[in-house]
Amino acid sequence: MQGGLLPHLGRRTPPTPPRPSAAFLGGPGEGPPCGAGLGWASEGLGAGGKNRRVCHAAARLEMGSLWEEFNRLGTEMIVTKAGRRMFPTFQVKLSGLDPLADYVLLMDFVPLDDKRYRYAFHSSSWLAAGRADPAAPGRVHFHPDSPAKGAQWMRQIVSFDKLKLTNNLLDDNGHIILNSMHRYQPRFHVVFVDPRRDSERFAHQNFKSFSFPETQFMAVTAYQNH
Repeated sequence: MQGGLLPHLGRRTPPTPPRPSAAFLGGPGEGPPCGAGLGWASEGLGAGGKNRRVCHAAARLEMGSLWEEFNRLGTEMIVTKAGRRMFPTFQVKLSGLDPLADYVLLMDFVPLDDKRYRYAFHSSSWLAAGRADPAAPGRVHFHPDSPAKGAQWMRQIVSFDKLKLTNNLLDDNGHIILNSMHRYQPRFHVVFVDPRRDSERFAHQNFKSFSFPETQFMAVTAYQNH
């Protein structure tokens, strides 16, 4: 994710967006990038800080109480050859974007550890069962409305209800490929579509990533926990 994909998103550049207001930028002109804000589950490259069009971005997980309830029990996500939608659905409410700038929203999934698991029915718990299988092909899911203005993204809840999970290593439908009986952390990324011709130079400053621990899950082909 950090190595190859995000630096090239600048190539998906739409027509130059209108100049954002000085109020959003915190003063005349763009000014230096700012650091990541506190109080949000954020991560990302760029020790020098983030572009002002992403550093104030904030994401609130929707249906948080449902995710927390699932997480307490041990969330399991079904993966199938044909692809299966997530339940609960990953949804966020965004704020802090530049209303006039263009953004791409996407998700990826990273392994939580290097283990494969099995479910022990006698103890109703997951147990490590050896080393993880070879990593599935890394893929990302672009929200189908991307790119869109910050105002559009902030106007309503952003739902990734089209995203599907599969265990088919030969999948050609663009679904996210996961290994069954492995644990994963979904990650959500907000990417500013930089209209500058040399935007790749600033790629590490133009995105902000969010991880919500309560959305971690075990990929399964059938529910184990009754």
